[in-house]
Amino acid sequence: MVLENKLGITNSSELARIEEKISKKKALELFEKGLLNTFEVGTFKGLSEIHKYLFDEIYEFAGQVRTVNIAKGGFRFVSVMYLEAALKHIEEMPQLTFDEIIEKYVEMNVAHPFREGNGRSTRIWLDMILKKELKMVIDWRKVDKENYLLAMERSPIKDLEIKFLLKEALTDKIDDREVYMKGIDASYYYEGYNVFKIENIKNEEY
Repeated sequence: MVLENKLGITNSSELARIEEKISKKKALELFEKGLLNTFEVGTFKGLSEIHKYLFDEIYEFAGQVRTVNIAKGGFRFVSVMYLEAALKHIEEMPQLTFDEIIEKYVEMNVAHPFREGNGRSTRIWLDMILKKELKMVIDWRKVDKENYLLAMERSPIKDLEIKFLLKEALTDKIDDREVYMKGIDASYYYEGYNVFKIENIKNEEY
């Protein structure tokens, strides 16, 4: 099934390709235009602003709470019935220490508030919290894809693995363009999007 989109694309492979290209270009704009510094940090509103900016050219639902139940690999994310309450709870979670921030990130991943694009948006959101509270971000290039996916899969039950994995990848290069750009490429790679490099698409047409 191909997600309904603004571009009228009916082929899933083509949609994935165009989605990667457009949203990576938008991710670069978030950094280069300083827009990340204008969004709320650690709130759903801030996350929805990130999501809307990345995907608004592609999906009508960009930035909006999903209205359908979704699952991945047999894991069911928070039911639509409880999603608003879950997001309110997540906003109220503390975010002063590394452990608190990752616990909040894990809960937002379990909530999976959007129809598509949750992981890519939420990793940017996570880095915004780390930057504000700890003056650190994650160098996602140092986070192995398989280890990350397995740790995130287990994180609702036990979050020690994901905390260890991400702590090992922390860097104080919070405004480094290369760290951000390579991090976006890595983040997309986790989700199977690896056709384009963000540094090569800035001036391309799609």
